[in-house]
Amino acid sequence: MNKKEVAEIRKQFTPQRCTVTRIRGCYVDYEKNIKTELKEAFLSLPEEEAFKYFTIFKKTLSGTIGKNLLNMDFPLAEEGEGGCQEFLLRLRDSELKDDGMVSEFYSRIIENYDYPENYYIILIHCAYDVPGRASDGMEMFDASDEVYSYLMCSICPVHLSQPGLHYNTETNAIETIVQDWIVDMPAQGFLFPVFNDRCSDIHSILYYSKNPEQLQENFIAAMFGCSYPLTAKNQKETFQSILSDTLGEECSYETVKTIHETLTEMLEETKDSPDPLVLTRPDVRRLMEVSGVPDEKLAHFDHICSDEEGPEETLVASNLISAKAFQIQTPDVTIKVSPDRADLIETMVVHGRKCLVIPIEDGVEINGIPVHIPGSSPEE
Repeated sequence: MNKKEVAEIRKQFTPQRCTVTRIRGCYVDYEKNIKTELKEAFLSLPEEEAFKYFTIFKKTLSGTIGKNLLNMDFPLAEEGEGGCQEFLLRLRDSELKDDGMVSEFYSRIIENYDYPENYYIILIHCAYDVPGRASDGMEMFDASDEVYSYLMCSICPVHLSQPGLHYNTETNAIETIVQDWIVDMPAQGFLFPVFNDRCSDIHSILYYSKNPEQLQENFIAAMFGCSYPLTAKNQKETFQSILSDTLGEECSYETVKTIHETLTEMLEETKDSPDPLVLTRPDVRRLMEVSGVPDEKLAHFDHICSDEEGPEETLVASNLISAKAFQIQTPDVTIKVSPDRADLIETMVVHGRKCLVIPIEDGVEINGIPVHIPGSSPEE
């Protein structure tokens, strides 16, 4: 799914557009015991309660594609009888009316989800009557020819509220707050099947993780049988390792700066695209080539890639660099500059020492205090 398709589904979580048919819930304590369950037709919930759930549902489809929201394909084996995808498909088709299947779903999560405290599992079934689209992109609600039936699960931590004092309007007094268990926004979740090209695609799942560095790999493997992608941090480290291994001692400041500038330009050119910019090995090679990396180093890159085994990892460009900052680090100093002004920093040998040189004009501040730099005027 791309960000445009995700946004279309998120829009359904409002009272006016609501497509949720049924909601099931399961509260689990820190000892993995089920304390209570919820089983309701969603539209029967009180309005205020429904609004709280809408917020949770929207959060489960928030963040960046390729970072917080990950598209994962089911292996073919999982689509056969007894496979993870086959189970989810049967659960979807039951519209959450089969108590036995819902209980099995809860058991699978409780057995494999790694969380030492209390949490709340929310599972919903939705039926979205997909409107047609005119050539100008306008929705035609009377031209629908597909109903997108899907499940969405949100796993929310539950914590005890903070102790303190509050003003009681009824007694007109300051009193101790009664502590209560609060359901947080989801830490993990998923949507199945995905909504690709505005159609149901049962061969993939969209996985959500609030913290992109805590994907719960064992949980993903047990629940879905999917191979999970590299985290955003690991993608960045992989890209850095590729550059270091390819360039070796010729990994110069100017070369890395040019690569950063080229990648920043690529991100800017594709910022309006609903799909994230991803780089395969040939894309990384072209990036280095247009950034001026010598042919012999590109040949070394080809040799490194030919020696690697296993499936090729794709890298999401927005995970590799910060498009908002160009950062230079030494053991003692960190310099950050806007990427479009990276040209202000130069490398130079001054009095026999290698230096980073930054031209200084007016407007210099130290800890918020404007300062005068000697020699900054013609008289000095």
